[in-house]
Amino acid sequence: MQQSVISKVKFILDYLDKKYPDAKCSLRHDNPFQLLIATILSAQCTDARVNIVTEKLFERYKTPQDFAAADIKELKNIIKPTGFFNNKAINIKNMAIKLIENYNGNIPQNMQELLSLPGVGRKTANVILGNCFAPEGIVVDTHVKRVSKRLGLTNNDNPDKIESDLVKIIPKEKWNIFSHQVILFGREICASRKPKCDVCGLNTICSYYKGY
Repeated sequence: MQQSVISKVKFILDYLDKKYPDAKCSLRHDNPFQLLIATILSAQCTDARVNIVTEKLFERYKTPQDFAAADIKELKNIIKPTGFFNNKAINIKNMAIKLIENYNGNIPQNMQELLSLPGVGRKTANVILGNCFAPEGIVVDTHVKRVSKRLGLTNNDNPDKIESDLVKIIPKEKWNIFSHQVILFGREICASRKPKCDVCGLNTICSYYKGY
């Protein structure tokens, strides 16, 4: 890795550590299974709305067995506010069934097995591994994608390729908190439509701010 890249990454990580030292997953959960459900629901939906929905959802259904046996119409009705509720409900129910049949109701602790579950893509798997087990990658959501490109950490648009670029330059012990910090930074400072570049502590090394 070039010294200039190392210095740039260190500058970014130091800034994020100072600004968001306690960054963590904003999806409320008590265990890996609940986080898996919440993450599936978070697709195309805000975490704040998901947290409202899961408060009721987790009162009604608590275990994989509960979700596997759930009435699909009732499940759809509860999660409807998160959007795309038809596919989400089907995936959640089928995911719970597969957990019971293949993993004794336990959440797998590696990428390959997590990706075998209905409704689970790499982003969702990274959320589970990073927050509950051992990270195998970096969560790339819309905020991480936008901020990483603006800072010049990647030139890619594909989330998998962005993740591949990031894991090469971000220390592994930072993978999980980095994504949480960048998400907060993306919401507060580096917004999609009106980024607050003038007050951003990273503007001196930002490709977007410099115009290249």
